[in-house]
Amino acid sequence: MEKQNVTLSLPKETLRKAKILAAERQTSLSALLTKTLEEIVAKSDMYEIAKQRQLVLMERGFDFGIEETPAWTRDELHER
Repeated sequence: MEKQNVTLSLPKETLRKAKILAAERQTSLSALLTKTLEEIVAKSDMYEIAKQRQLVLMERGFDFGIEETPAWTRDELHER
């Protein structure tokens, strides 16, 4: 995969903590950020796929086996 450099502006304290976290995980700050961003993008992609699948299902509707005209009347349902 082709890579491209980017410049980030982070609060100093956030950067300090991120460097410590990367060191604790025995990785570089770049690798830590790459992995985190890839996870965020993958989750977003999966969400969009699921959303589109659900929109198709909603548009198509569901067959609950109910006829166009019910075989019963409202009064029959409410008889006591």
